[in-house]
Amino acid sequence: MDFLFTMQMFSQQAAGGAGGAGSATGSIVLMVLLVGVMYFMMIRPQRKRQKEEQEMRSSLEIGDEIITIGGIVGKVVKIREEDIVIETGADRTKMRLQRWAVNTNVTKTEQHKKEVEAAREAARDKKAKKADSKETVTEKSDTAKEAEKKIEE
Repeated sequence: MDFLFTMQMFSQQAAGGAGGAGSATGSIVLMVLLVGVMYFMMIRPQRKRQKEEQEMRSSLEIGDEIITIGGIVGKVVKIREEDIVIETGADRTKMRLQRWAVNTNVTKTEQHKKEVEAAREAARDKKAKKADSKETVTEKSDTAKEAEKKIEE
């Protein structure tokens, strides 16, 4: 809301400047600025999301557990160029789906979560090890100070 108010004030100042030429220049600058903001706030993130979805769909492998856009959960048993065959339920019903209908690759998502958790755990261990080494250095320096006091006495 504040952004629109600022843009309106900017356009009014540009229009009130140097007559008709200033008004046209201000309007052009305002339009370019608006298009730039729209690109970075809406178009770019959408393209990034589409690219990630396309990569996920093209990297499907046999044995991956997926969820379709309709909410069907199944395991991939066959992969073709434009479609896949999944197996669902206890009775192992097979369904043929288009690749674009795949919403989530549960197997890859779980794998990614495990990798992230392992990385976090490694970072915590490294941080704890570093803190322990600092405490050891502090203890050694305290011991050295005590030894110096004894020597002085």
